[in-house]
Amino acid sequence: MDAVDLNCDMGESFGNYTCGMDTDIAEYISSANAACGFHAGDPLVMEKTVKLCKSKGVAVGAHPGFPDLVGFGRRQMQVAPDELRTLVMYQVGALKTFCDAAGIKLQHVKPHGAMYNMAGKDEAMAQIICEAIKAVDPSLILMGLSGSMLLKAAKATGLRAASEVFADRAYEEDGSLVARSKPGAVITDEDEAIERVVSMVRDHKVKAITGKEIEVQADSICLHGDSVKALVFAKKISQTLREKGIKIVPLGEVVS
Repeated sequence: MDAVDLNCDMGESFGNYTCGMDTDIAEYISSANAACGFHAGDPLVMEKTVKLCKSKGVAVGAHPGFPDLVGFGRRQMQVAPDELRTLVMYQVGALKTFCDAAGIKLQHVKPHGAMYNMAGKDEAMAQIICEAIKAVDPSLILMGLSGSMLLKAAKATGLRAASEVFADRAYEEDGSLVARSKPGAVITDEDEAIERVVSMVRDHKVKAITGKEIEVQADSICLHGDSVKALVFAKKISQTLREKGIKIVPLGEVVS
């Protein structure tokens, strides 16, 4: 039987502001990427997210991003190597503390937004991020875009690497995600998203925005928790995968 992880970004509320449908979506996913306070989230939200995941049997991962609450971590920032290293260590370490206190293990780290996309193409940046993760806990899994520099850096650093694909995002021919500023970057049709997910898991292929078929490796499928159709996608993708005989399991059971 095929098996895949289904992950979602969570814990993105801040203070009095609520973002996402974490409690509902937690029913359908196997792993969560919890914001660590820099692009979204705060200490209370982080603790609440960890406790929610524990209660639902959802594995927890850290989702460190650039210090950019206003831009939701989606704006590119140029930071020195030492600063990047400490930004990642600080955020991963903070979430790990909440996991330790709740009696669960932090499973993985997935950089957020602009950090994720930049490191996917920048070898030096990817290496720094992976070294920072290893310094906090060498048993953590690095989650990165299929075919990206992050995965190569993880392997070079000695970290386990998980290849991620996106249910609701369009791809360029080089395997990178289409920039959100471009038309068609976000897929809103649930049937199209489901069809793409099954193809990526079963056939390791997906159609780029140009129509060309490209190869991908799907260890984990990402849903965006702040999307208007996040809950609909979560329900339908979860149901379809199971109907197709594809087991949904936490990332640690997919990546050896």
